[in-house]
Amino acid sequence: MRTILIEPTENPKVMKFVADYNLIPGSLELDRTSDVSEIPLAQELFNYPFVEKIFITANFVAVAKQDTIEWEHVAESLKNVIEDELLANPRIYLQKKKELYQIYAEMTPNPNVMKFVSNKLLLEGFVEVKSREGAEGIPLALAIFKEFDFAKEVFISDNFVAVTRDNSVEWHEVMMAVRALIAEYLQNGGEISNIEAQKHENPVEKIINRDYTDDEQKISDILNEYVAPAVENDGGKISLMEYDKENKTAKMLLQGACSGCPSSTATLKGGIENILKQFVPDLVERVEAVNG
Repeated sequence: MRTILIEPTENPKVMKFVADYNLIPGSLELDRTSDVSEIPLAQELFNYPFVEKIFITANFVAVAKQDTIEWEHVAESLKNVIEDELLANPRIYLQKKKELYQIYAEMTPNPNVMKFVSNKLLLEGFVEVKSREGAEGIPLALAIFKEFDFAKEVFISDNFVAVTRDNSVEWHEVMMAVRALIAEYLQNGGEISNIEAQKHENPVEKIINRDYTDDEQKISDILNEYVAPAVENDGGKISLMEYDKENKTAKMLLQGACSGCPSSTATLKGGIENILKQFVPDLVERVEAVNG
């Protein structure tokens, strides 16, 4: 607890409560008409009806009282209030609680990609950085590339960051360092992206600048409902890139952890292709992958 000394002044109405450190730069003079919404110490002191004014500067708080009250009856109580309030807010003003980011690492089906999941939303949508040269405008990716030579790609979506490594390291050697960097970066208020995130809805519009046809929309709706959530849980993203109606072939864009994943082809054939055949057999007979 902060130790406060009580010091009389030449003015019998005013008592000084002296701390062992400087409370604020400059000074504050407050009365009952002042806005003290950001000054909890003043709020508590003005709860005492005999307190008329509060003056805060350097290392002390000076309190002016009404003549109807003697200091010997109230000084110790005010001292206790000031000690408690300085313990909670040492610099007088209400301390803003930092937004705490909790980051945990999660393996993905792609052994080269580790997913770092936040307890808070990072982006409304996603951004994908396929190389160091492409990181301009995405400060979080730049920070990762600057710190870690082994980082090849960064994919940021919703509440996670997926990082692709090269073959110079294994994840068990560097996972904790990457997690710590991302957590510290976010905790210090670092910017995530200065460019507009791509939306999850109809991402093909960002890729080939056109709307889905009715058939493509049916396929995309099934992907979004039955496939996308599981893929995103693994740190990736899948979306319909192109549809060949004549050959009943749907080409899928794979991004994040899915891009280049050894198991992605098997997932397409064994899972997604079967789902589409089941729900839209008249539209899809074959699925192909396009790595983003």
